[in-house]
Amino acid sequence: MADNTESLVYLTRPPENQTFGNISHDKNQLTFTSFQNVIDGELSSTELTRSTVNPSTLEANPKVPVCTQHDVDKAIAAAQRGAEVWAKVSWEERKKALEAFADALEGYVTEFTHITVRENGLPLPLAKIDVDWSIYTIREICKLSLPDKVIEASRGRHVIERYTPIGVTVGIVPWNGPIVLSCFKIAPALLTGNALILKPSPFAPYGVLKLAELGLRFFPPGVLQALSGNDDLGPWLTAHPDVGRVSFTGSCATGKKVMASCSAHLKRVSMELGGNDPAIVCENVNPAIVAERIASVALSRSGQLCMAVKRVYVHEAVYDAVLAEIVKYFENVKVGDGFDSDTVVGPISNRPQYERVKEFLADIEEAKLDVLPKRVKPIEGLKGFFVRPVVVANPPDDARVVVDEPFGPILPVMKWSNEADVIRRANNTDYGLGASVWSRDLGQADNIADKLQAGNVWINTHAELQASAAFACHKQSGFGSELGVTGLTGWCNVQAVYTRPL
Repeated sequence: MADNTESLVYLTRPPENQTFGNISHDKNQLTFTSFQNVIDGELSSTELTRSTVNPSTLEANPKVPVCTQHDVDKAIAAAQRGAEVWAKVSWEERKKALEAFADALEGYVTEFTHITVRENGLPLPLAKIDVDWSIYTIREICKLSLPDKVIEASRGRHVIERYTPIGVTVGIVPWNGPIVLSCFKIAPALLTGNALILKPSPFAPYGVLKLAELGLRFFPPGVLQALSGNDDLGPWLTAHPDVGRVSFTGSCATGKKVMASCSAHLKRVSMELGGNDPAIVCENVNPAIVAERIASVALSRSGQLCMAVKRVYVHEAVYDAVLAEIVKYFENVKVGDGFDSDTVVGPISNRPQYERVKEFLADIEEAKLDVLPKRVKPIEGLKGFFVRPVVVANPPDDARVVVDEPFGPILPVMKWSNEADVIRRANNTDYGLGASVWSRDLGQADNIADKLQAGNVWINTHAELQASAAFACHKQSGFGSELGVTGLTGWCNVQAVYTRPL
C-alpha cells in the first residue's frame, strides 16, 4: 500500500471558488468549495493552509488546513470526552447512527465520486465504486455483532468473555483509496464504542475531511474527527500518550515507523501494508479470458492498489498465448483523465509516486529487460502524471520489478513448468497480502492455494473482498484485520468476568 507521509509543495493561491460537485450551498447540505478540520463537533480552520494538485491536469485543488500540535491536543482531548459518552450508548443505537450516516453518504455519491477523481485520478466509474463500497461496508459491518461469550455457567461460577472499547483511536489513511479505506475504519471503530480521529494522506485529504464533516450530523462531539496536516501530523498522533489504538494503512517503511512510535506507550496497532501479489496461471485455462481478468486487476487504479496482481506466473504450455493477450489488453486500454469517457487507466496519483514509477521504468531499461508492447504509444495531449502501461516478459526472479512493488502500471509475466517450484517462487517475498490461482481443475487450484503464504487467496478471481470476511495480512504486509468479526475485535479490549455467588 502506498506511503502517505511524503512532503508537499505548498500552493498559496489556489482557485478560490473551485468546487468538486454541483450541489446547492444550503446550510443543511455539505458544500464542496471549502474544506476544514473536524474537531470537537465543529469545523476548524488553521492559519497555515496548502493544496494538492489534480494529477490529471496539475491544476490546484482547494485549500486544506495544516494542523499544529495544539490542534492535535485539542482533538485528542475531545476524543477522550466523546469516547466516554459514546461507550455508554447501546450497541443498537450506535448501529442506527452508523446506518443513518451511510444513508446520508448515499445522498452525496456524485460529490464524493468527483472528489475521488480530482484528488486521486481514478476513472469516474471506479471512483463511484469506491463510494458505493464505502456505503456497503458500513451497512455490512453494522450487521455484525460481538455478543458476550459464556465460558462457564455452573451453580458455583459464571465466566464470560466480553469486548470493551479501547477509547481514543486513530485511523491513518493512504492516498490511493481515502474514502473507502476511511470507512473500513469508521464502521468498526464507532460500532464498538470508540472515538476515532482520521488522518488522511497529505495527497488526498478532501474526501476524508468531508466524511468527518458529514458525521457531525450523527455522532456526539469528538466521536468522529479528521485532521489535515503535514508530515509531522502522523507522528504527533501516534506518539500521543492518550491514544489507545492506531490503525494504519500505508507502506511497509512507514508502518515500521508507526509501530516504533506506538511502542512507547504500548498502543494497540493494526497494519495493512504493501503487497506483491502473485497470480499463478495453470496450463488448462482459456488464455483470452484469464488474461483479460488478470490484466484488468493489474491496472486497477493504474496499478496503485495494494492487492492488485503484481506478478504473473504462467505455465509454459499457455505462456505465449496468455502473454500475447495481456499485452493486447495493455496496448489497447485507454489512458486519460478520469472524467473522460472510457478511460480505464488514469494518472499516477501524485508526483513522488510518479517519479518512483519512472525509476522502475529506467531500471527496466538499464537491465535490458523485454518490454512489451515493443512500440509504446506516446501520451499526447495530457499534462498530468500519466504512464503508459507495459508488460515485462519473463524477467529473472531477482529483477527489481519482480522483487519490489512498483505501485504503477507495470506487470512482470514469468514462465513456470513445475508446480512445487512456482509455489516456492510465489512465496519468495517479504509480502503476504494476496495471491491467486487460475485453473479449471479446482482440485489443482485448491492444492496450490493451500500452500500460498498470504492473508487473502483467490481462485479464478483476484482482489475480491467481502465486508463480513476478514481482510488480513501475512509477513511484512502487516497484521490484524480490517473487516469481518475479526476486524471488530481489533478495536476492542477483551475482558474476562468471573462471578461467584455469596
